[in-house]
Amino acid sequence: MFENLPANALEVMDWRMEHYQPYFQTLMETELTAENVGAWLKGWTQLGDLIMEVSSRLAVANSQNTADAEAERRYLSYVESMLPAWQRANNLLQRKLVESGLQPEGFEVPLRNMRTELEIFREANLPLFVEEQKLSTEYDKIIGAQTVTWEGEEVPLARLQLVAHNPDRAVRERAWRLAHERHLADREALNALWVKFLNVRQQIAANAGFESYTAYRWKAAGRFDYTPQDCLSFHAAIEEVVVPAMVRLLEQHRRALGVETLRPWDMNIDPTHPLHLSVDPQPRPALKPYQSIQELEARAETIFRNVDPTLGEYFAAMRREGLLDLENRANKAPGGYCTAYPVAKRPFIFMNAVGLHDDVQTLLHEAGHAFHVLESAPLAYMQQRDVPIEFAEVASMGMELLAAPYLSADQGGYYSAADAARARLEHLRNMITFWPYMAVVDAFQHWVYSDIEAAKDTAACDAQWSALWDRFIQGVDWSGLEDFKVTGWHRKLHIFRNPFYYVEYGLAQLGAVQVWQAALSDQRGAVARYRQALALGGSAPLPMLYQTAGARFAFDAATLRDAVALIERTIETLSAVH
Repeated sequence: MFENLPANALEVMDWRMEHYQPYFQTLMETELTAENVGAWLKGWTQLGDLIMEVSSRLAVANSQNTADAEAERRYLSYVESMLPAWQRANNLLQRKLVESGLQPEGFEVPLRNMRTELEIFREANLPLFVEEQKLSTEYDKIIGAQTVTWEGEEVPLARLQLVAHNPDRAVRERAWRLAHERHLADREALNALWVKFLNVRQQIAANAGFESYTAYRWKAAGRFDYTPQDCLSFHAAIEEVVVPAMVRLLEQHRRALGVETLRPWDMNIDPTHPLHLSVDPQPRPALKPYQSIQELEARAETIFRNVDPTLGEYFAAMRREGLLDLENRANKAPGGYCTAYPVAKRPFIFMNAVGLHDDVQTLLHEAGHAFHVLESAPLAYMQQRDVPIEFAEVASMGMELLAAPYLSADQGGYYSAADAARARLEHLRNMITFWPYMAVVDAFQHWVYSDIEAAKDTAACDAQWSALWDRFIQGVDWSGLEDFKVTGWHRKLHIFRNPFYYVEYGLAQLGAVQVWQAALSDQRGAVARYRQALALGGSAPLPMLYQTAGARFAFDAATLRDAVALIERTIETLSAVH
């Protein structure tokens, strides 16, 4: 629609709303008809794609070096000045389309989402969204600055993950305590930041006319296909089905280690992944999947080509075009993510690789998100590419499982047959331990936002986290470590930065297991269905996305029981190879 609009986001990195205003004005002044609404939506998409790609590129630059004051300034300036103006303009265009009564083809789900966004939109919340984003940046700075001195060298906490594979239990304990004491040193700063987050969110919900932030967030997150009660039912199903499986697993781990009781450092060192079973009961060095980042990328490319040739070529293009930033370094923001550059129709993967198998797992996961971006890129309108998180994580977790058979070197992967089995065993065991941990995180957030005033008392937060930990996490002895245990919520960035964003992982893992189960009998057909579902983007309701992928959107104990049984059977089979 706009032939004179730049077609490359790099040309508009410094644009602000005044540059876009004439284009928005044209859209607002256009009289909508059934004949022109498609072209009108494409014009809107041109603007939105440019604005969001600039936002993504600035966010990436900021997370690549949290000590870069200029990158932070540019990003925060955009967040403060551009994004609220875009939200206002977006709201006006949404209202124009909804009030037109037109129903563009393939736009039923986006239109439903728009109606909800209009319902909860409040001008007064725009500066609060900016404040919330600034608080998230402050959280990243606190966590990103956490380093320790280990063996005479100052290292980010993520580097201590390497110590999880040390057979000397005393060394593991020393590293575990060092990492957790460093986290605990920021206890007061994180507590103060937490109260600021809650004040902002409380006001956002009140401004939108909601009695609770839970009710507001449910609508803001587009959760049309399940309720808070469904989440509580999911927690109960996990307690019934998965917690006993985790107890069985941890007891096997305890016996293999030959210790009287499991302590946290008998599982992992990383404070952000307390239940990952990274400690090897046998005195073997950590899996060393690659010698260089180039090798990490190259072997991943081969794995993806084995899963599906098109997916392999997608990843090869990302490598050629510099769309990967994988290696851990000082002042790099924590974690890993995949973001989209919608004008370029490309994804970008950011992570913190330190030389462990977790890096491979993270890359497989984020590549699933990247493939989602690429498969859904042909959708004409940006609103159709707005994928519900509950299915976005099926794309990523499903890819982890679809790629798993190709981890061995004879398939182009990283390992001998025995080490590939070892890597897969670690992944499957962590799937078992993840569901109870997810339940703790999600149940904690349900408690927080049921009474924000109570949750402003961080001692009450500590007590609630501890109670939930005791409910869902059994088989690990935390005696004498109470301060570390009760502050576990500090170490889950989603709780601070992405409220209520965690149950999606648990639901998606259940969907991903179903995709994997189908692939065991028909790999080509299962991958075809997976890709077909990814290509739908967000243009179909959530249950239909699952159904297209060959899964069922579920919360019940029976579906969980089937999934856990498959995982446990596979663990038994791989243990024979391992």
